[in-house]
Amino acid sequence: MKMWKSKKALSPVVASIILIAVTVAVSIAVAAWMASLTTGQMQTEQLIFTGYSWATPGNTTVTYILISVKNNGASDLSIPLDGVRVDGTATGVTTTIVGGGSFPYALPKGGSVTFNVAITGGFIRGNQYSFTVLTSKGNIFGPYVQTAP
Repeated sequence: MKMWKSKKALSPVVASIILIAVTVAVSIAVAAWMASLTTGQMQTEQLIFTGYSWATPGNTTVTYILISVKNNGASDLSIPLDGVRVDGTATGVTTTIVGGGSFPYALPKGGSVTFNVAITGGFIRGNQYSFTVLTSKGNIFGPYVQTAP
């Protein structure tokens, strides 16, 4: 095999420039991919329970509880008619919005709302109840556990 002494390979300077350009292009592609992954995470719903107040108890039962929640998420959320649950179920639960409003209830980012929650037969004094809120997207917040007075 005959070696060509007059032919030269790629100069080290040109090779370095090509390597740097390829590295920059790959890093930009990876950064764009990572940004697309975190964008969906930034728009998650977050709801916190901020307070409660029991109605005046009767002899053995309490008629209702007022539960306040706040939207701490990055976007607005919606609470459907069966969204407020007691002990994991919406069966027998009656929920109204204090101050008016209807379901599905649109809770803006940073907004708060108070629900009047009642169950069939009333809350039995001394029993613990677990309250959860289901959003229209299917996210469940809670449980918020309180004992009836």
